[in-house]
Amino acid sequence: MTAGRVPISVYMITKDNIRTIENALLSVTRWADEIVAVDSGSTDGTVEILRRYTDRVYHRDWPGFRDQYQYAQDLTENRWVLFIDADEEIGLDLAGEIAELFSDGEPGADGYIAHRRTYYLGRLIRYGGWYPDFEIRLYRKDRGGWKGGLHAKVHVDGDVREMDHVYLHYNYKDIADQIRTVNLYSDIEAVDMDEANKRISLFKMLFNPPFRFFRDYILKKGFLDGMPGLIIAVTTSYYLFAKYAKLWERRRVTRPDGKEL
Repeated sequence: MTAGRVPISVYMITKDNIRTIENALLSVTRWADEIVAVDSGSTDGTVEILRRYTDRVYHRDWPGFRDQYQYAQDLTENRWVLFIDADEEIGLDLAGEIAELFSDGEPGADGYIAHRRTYYLGRLIRYGGWYPDFEIRLYRKDRGGWKGGLHAKVHVDGDVREMDHVYLHYNYKDIADQIRTVNLYSDIEAVDMDEANKRISLFKMLFNPPFRFFRDYILKKGFLDGMPGLIIAVTTSYYLFAKYAKLWERRRVTRPDGKEL
C-alpha cells in the first residue's frame, strides 16, 4: 500500500463514459490505494482516460451487470473494496469519513451503506423516487458479492452500518439520454422477466405505472423538485409500462407466417 492512502480498492465498470469518467476518477485517485476498471468496449476515449489514472484497466465483453461487477471485484487486491459507477463522484466529506473508518486499523463492521444524491437537469434532486437512494458501497470482499439481474446489488454476510455523508450521481446528460436509457433498461428487464417466467398482468400494465407516478410525484413530493421532478416521475412510470409491454411482445408477437419476430 502507498503511504498515506486508505487501504481499499475502488473498482468500476465502464462503457463510453467520456462525459463523467474523469471526475469519477479524480474523486478517488488521491486517497484510494488501488483503482480497478473493467471496460466492455468503449470507443469514445474512456479507456485512454482510465489509463491516465490506473494501470489496472481490463477489457471484458458485456456479460450482464451482476457478472461484470463481480468480475471487477474479483480483480481487486485489497481486503476492503468500494465500487463507484462511472457517473458518480465521492465527495470530500465522504472520502474523509471513509479514511476515518481506517484510522485505527480496520472498520468495525463488514459493510457500509452510503447515500446518493442525483444531479439532473440543473439541480440536485431532493424528493420523489430518486431520493432517498442508498446501497452498500464499502465492504470486505470476503463477506460481500453481487446478486440480481439488471438492478444487481452487493449483499454482505455480516454487520452492515450506514455512513453519514453522501456521494453524487450525474446519471443523464439530458432528457434524450434518459429516454435512451429507459428504452435500453426496459429491454433488459423484459428479458430478465421472461427468463424468470414472470406472468404478464393486464392489471400491472394498467395500474402500476400511474400508481408509481402518484407515489413518486405526490406522496414522495417529487413536485417540490419542479419540472425535473415531473419529468422523472413521468419517465419512471413509462419505464414500468414499457418493460411489461416488451415482455408481452417477446411472448406474443409473431410474423404473418407464424414465426417469431
